[in-house]
Formats: sequence, C-alpha cells, structure tokens
Amino acid sequence: MGHDAHRVPRPAGAAGAAGSGDDALDHEVEEVIAAVLTASRMLVGVSARALGRTAPSLTLPQLRALVVLDGRGPVKLAALADVLGVNPSTALRMVDRLEAAGSVTRQANPGNRREVVLSLTDRGRGLVAQVLADRHAEIATIVSRLPAARRAGLVEALRALTDAADEPPVAPRPAPPPEPSAP
Repeated sequence: MGHDAHRVPRPAGAAGAAGSGDDALDHEVEEVIAAVLTASRMLVGVSARALGRTAPSLTLPQLRALVVLDGRGPVKLAALADVLGVNPSTALRMVDRLEAAGSVTRQANPGNRREVVLSLTDRGRGLVAQVLADRHAEIATIVSRLPAARRAGLVEALRALTDAADEPPVAPRPAPPPEPSAP
C-alpha cells in the first residue's frame, strides 16, 4: 500500500491546485500537520515495540530520561526535569524508579552538596543501547521500503522539522554487520 492510499481525501471545495491565498496555505499547513502526526504515531509505535522487546517494565518517559542521561552525561535533577519538560518532583519520582532498577545513580555534586548529579549505570547504558539498536533496525526496515529519491526528500524535510523544533541531531550510525548465515 503506497503513501497515496493513506492520504486523507480532501473535502469537496477544499483548496487545492485551483485554490489561492490563505485558504490554500491553511490547507497545506493542515496536511503537513496531519502527516507529521501520522509519522509521530508510527515512530512512537516503533519506540514502544523496541522497548517492549528489550525492557518491558520500562516506560517511554523513563527511556527518554535514560537517553537524555546517555547523551548529556551526568546532569543535575533540575536540568533533567527541564529537558524532559516535567517538574522536578516528577523527575525525582522517575529517577527513584530508575535508581531502584539499577539504571541510574545519584551523587552529591562536589561543587554544591545540596545538588544531586545523576548518571547512568552500565545497566542503564546497556538498556539504552539495546532499545536504540532495536529501534534503529525497525526504522531501517521501514526506510528501506522507500525509493531512493523519496529518501532524499524525507531527510531534507525531517531536518527542517527538527531544526524548527531545536532538536539536536542524531549522528548517522553505520549499518550493523550482517548476521552470520546458518550452516
């Protein structure tokens, strides 16, 4: 089933090629929003499946916290809460659970004993690596179904979207080595 099969039909009289002005621009914006929401739903599903296969007891918000710690190194609780867009008490409860699971450690900040610095444990780093590798593999399968010309346009569009959101880029990973063939 191609992309066009999933396109929501335009209502009769909706702005299109013959439309002009603000109506056409508004419709175009709504089409972009609908496409981004659909892609977002698909990507959340990919993440949830990868998490379910790797660490079923871990939630998506907890995984996000681990990924932030993995990418930024040791951080203060307030900084983690800020990046996650939650209040510090919510971040603290999340860290409590992650620490109990052996994924995060807390230490007093040597420069200010009232501050707590959070770090990933080896177990936490391993979880992040496993989930991201699983997610990478599923996304690679999906992307491989796209013709090369569509991939180039997708890269440009997604970079524009993530730039607009001030989301830091993820470095491309080399393809994993092929699995050994069965004897």
